[in-house]
Amino acid sequence: MFRTLISADQLQKQRATDWVILDCRFSLDAPQAGEAAWRDGHLPGAHYLHLDYHLSGSKSGLNGRHPLPDGQRLAVDLGVCGIGPDTQVVAYDDGAGMYAARAWWLLRWLGHERVAVLDGGLAAWLKAGGTLNREEPARHTRRFAMRSAHAEYVDVEQVLDNLSEPQFSVVDARAPERFAGRGETLDPVGGHIPGALNRFFRDNFTVDGVFKDANTLRQEWQTVLGPIEDGAQIVHQCGSGVSACVNLLAMEVAGLSGSRLYPGSWSEWCADPTRPIAR
Repeated sequence: MFRTLISADQLQKQRATDWVILDCRFSLDAPQAGEAAWRDGHLPGAHYLHLDYHLSGSKSGLNGRHPLPDGQRLAVDLGVCGIGPDTQVVAYDDGAGMYAARAWWLLRWLGHERVAVLDGGLAAWLKAGGTLNREEPARHTRRFAMRSAHAEYVDVEQVLDNLSEPQFSVVDARAPERFAGRGETLDPVGGHIPGALNRFFRDNFTVDGVFKDANTLRQEWQTVLGPIEDGAQIVHQCGSGVSACVNLLAMEVAGLSGSRLYPGSWSEWCADPTRPIAR
């Protein structure tokens, strides 16, 4: 069973029939580019999931740029992809893994444990000699059963209450410049949640675009957070609850399990001018 990462070599060696591959490529600047890229060539048998349509819910203007999808609706979408109770799922994208990590987190949120991110994504697959094709994947619709969550989240009220009565530490996955309130281009207000720590999600990768080894990640995360032994008191956020999933995945790889996600993240937080902002 793969529950965090799977390498391109490991995936190529698999011949099991009860596996489903999810292509999660996406571009914030061109929302249809990911699906177009999937149609142009994808891992054999891969189904496409769109960040806005499948991996996010309806936006109100106050709940962030990528709010959580309705769990029942997502369960139907996953069932259409052929994901059943014992299906091994592998998610990938063509960037730094944040869209694949979002899918990974959402499946865990719905109680599916057998899900992993392709380490290094599409580039690693091609480098390992993997092929692409344009064939539509076979449709074997199954019932995706929602079970007890393996991933949890907090809402904006919990984060707000945490300012006066600290129960957890918040880690912001955005680049240091955006965290500091400089050069903000995605959200109308720059800055960060008061008291938040900063760990840029790209710092979890080597220069080759794969995750650093577990020991290195553990040491680096303990430098950020202190000498913790588990992640139960850590809440991750970013701009809209997507790249934060990379940090959450990295902590799982490091053996610091149990951290949570604040899905609304900065785009929800800054939508209400009464909430405090630090810079």
